[in-house]
Amino acid sequence: MDDMKNVKTNNLALVAERLKNLTKEELNAKYAKIEQRLFEFANFMEAHLAFLYTPVSNEIPTEKIIRKALQIEKGIALPVFTDAKNAINLYKISSYGKDLIRNANDILEPDIDRCKKVSLDEINIAVIPGLAFDDKGGRVGLGNNFYNKLITRLPETCRKVALAYEEQIVDQIQMESRKYSVDIIITDQRVIYKI
Repeated sequence: MDDMKNVKTNNLALVAERLKNLTKEELNAKYAKIEQRLFEFANFMEAHLAFLYTPVSNEIPTEKIIRKALQIEKGIALPVFTDAKNAINLYKISSYGKDLIRNANDILEPDIDRCKKVSLDEINIAVIPGLAFDDKGGRVGLGNNFYNKLITRLPETCRKVALAYEEQIVDQIQMESRKYSVDIIITDQRVIYKI
């Protein structure tokens, strides 16, 4: 267990160092390529309801993606975290500016009084956040297990996709179980299908 924790810490330190060396302009250019690849990705474009997230820490920013998806009338569901252990409820939004509020942890999430709750079974594609990834779909998140639980509860037919800067790809992520992995990783340089 300690070995796994050390590898995770080392991977996160490596990714943080790589990202620190990029200028804001370089990050913006990389983000533009990731966004373009996502909107060219058939599974995303054909999905009736896509799950996305609002970022925390070094996760890929999603505001532009969410706004653009709403402009083309794509159904977007975002998470609302509850105090119950690792519980996530999903709500469909129709306006980035009107439907989102900041929670107690200063994270944007749907206003449950304005938005319609949706079932996990309705999600066609889920864009899962993370801080580091490997080419087998392994991911390291913030360590709160919210998304690991979500991944295992999504329908079998739902594509689980991550967006990442190429600098966030590492040789290997030590994971307790590969059931927490994503199917596809879209970076600024390539699309990685889980091997």
